Amino acid sequence: MKKNKIIIALLLVIGLTGFSQEDEKKEEKEEKEEIEEQEEKVSNIQEFTPSKLLNQGQWDIKLFNGLYTQRKQTGENNSNSSIVPRENFNTTTLEVFTGISKNNRVNIGAVIEYRSNTRGGRSALAVFEFADNNLSRNGFSNISPSIRIQPFKSISNFSYQGTLHIPLIGKGDDSTSAVFLDQSTWVFQNRYFYDYTLPSGDWQLFTELNTEYSFGDEDSFSHQTLLFVPSIFMSYFPSSTTTILGFVQHSQRVGGNFQQNGSSLGFGGKIQLNDTLNLEALYSKIVRGHNFQGLGNSFSVGLRALL
Repeated sequence: MKKNKIIIALLLVIGLTGFSQEDEKKEEKEEKEEIEEQEEKVSNIQEFTPSKLLNQGQWDIKLFNGLYTQRKQTGENNSNSSIVPRENFNTTTLEVFTGISKNNRVNIGAVIEYRSNTRGGRSALAVFEFADNNLSRNGFSNISPSIRIQPFKSISNFSYQGTLHIPLIGKGDDSTSAVFLDQSTWVFQNRYFYDYTLPSGDWQLFTELNTEYSFGDEDSFSHQTLLFVPSIFMSYFPSSTTTILGFVQHSQRVGGNFQQNGSSLGFGGKIQLNDTLNLEALYSKIVRGHNFQGLGNSFSVGLRALL
């Protein structure tokens, strides 16, 4: 009897040990699968920069709001600044793009802008009253068909975007109104994007060159002028779903009867809310300028959906 009890005890120990080993193997397998799943999961804010095109059938929808407010500007043909009554320019932009090519190298889309501006010393938040009077004005300013392409198959992180901005306001920047809304010229815009992720994967350099040629309305200040806007962004990723960034940008308008330039510094961040939605916020300050260049601040927030 005693011998039987010993045998039964040994069998129980062996059985429990077997179950324990199976449980450990199962847990290890689940942990391994979870790690592999996390590694395979795409970080939208890292992967889908403006340099990266959409896959065929994929959609990119972005709602972006930028508020620029100024109380200083430079004088004519010099860099001396002066205090002016506060002016505010708010732009709400809706961008919609989709991938149309099997090789994922062509995207098409459209951009539409709605503006609300105020002058005469009104507060920055007055733009959200959307009033029309001698100190405020709002309305749709332009609609823009656009195309994005990846010119070189071997360089997937370089892309080009061509856009034609079609004005929705009157001639001469609609001089019949007391408040400027937007330039009334047509604008042919070219944007070149390139990004480079450092080997560590925690840092990413993003560059953009934007050029805009304005034409079609001789009464507009921007008629037959060419605008160059180079930008450099450096992003740090504390995690795969968050980023902190800083940037420097320069704007130079040449040609026509009006030349102007300004430089700005800024910072911001992005967060991936889920597999579809990204939220971003940016702040910038124009630190220098020439020829009636405003020396103001911009506050921007955007919501992006990748479908």
